[in-house]
Amino acid sequence: MEKTMQAVSAAVPRHVAIIMDGNNRWAKQRFLPGVAGHKAGVDAVRAVIEVCAEAEVEVLTLFAFSSENWQRPADEVGALMGLFLRALRREAKRLADNGIRLRIIGERARFSAELQAAMAEAEDLTAGGERLLLQVAANYGGQWDITQAAQRLAREVAAGHLQVEDIAPDLLRRCLVTGDQPMVDLCIRTGGEQRISNFLLWQMAYAELYFSALFWPDFKHEAMRSALADFARRQRRFGKTSEQVAAEGRNPTC
Repeated sequence: MEKTMQAVSAAVPRHVAIIMDGNNRWAKQRFLPGVAGHKAGVDAVRAVIEVCAEAEVEVLTLFAFSSENWQRPADEVGALMGLFLRALRREAKRLADNGIRLRIIGERARFSAELQAAMAEAEDLTAGGERLLLQVAANYGGQWDITQAAQRLAREVAAGHLQVEDIAPDLLRRCLVTGDQPMVDLCIRTGGEQRISNFLLWQMAYAELYFSALFWPDFKHEAMRSALADFARRQRRFGKTSEQVAAEGRNPTC
């Protein structure tokens, strides 16, 4: 799926990444337990998948559970794991029926055997989807991702299969868990916060950032369409000047 930089329209991002923030605050506003916000957020997930598929986005990556989220209260983590398990079992067929391929990215070993099995089953069920690749980042951190890529390359050097001088940015990029996917074009964060929170650090090197004050459960179809429309209005220069891009008569994308 990876393409080299070429003269194509940037009106539609190839890869959209979303930090789904604000579930707990949404619930607190309604005097509900935090997990109620995460449950409500499932409808927002369905909405953004529908909009991205309609817009012909190639990859949608959702930050579901970070490597730092294990620090949350044990009862909340347990509730999130139960919700994740139920969502995988309930949504996998819906995704398959709509041509959506699911991939879970992150370090799986810390999850229960039951949850790991459900991840594998959902991925297998949706493997034939060609309309959109949905990547769910679970127990994922951008620093962990870069570290595991560096370790892979170090093992290749130690084994004599690779020279240190051969290590270049593109080679390291291909060792990331998203190495066969295009770089992130648009990163959306809901909930009013304006940071990327250790999400896809390498992959977002040239991403356009879009921050929404809406809590995640309220980020539905129109909000997602507005984010895509905002992206389409931006000029992506990739180190060049506005005048150079205008002279070329194109808006380069990667």
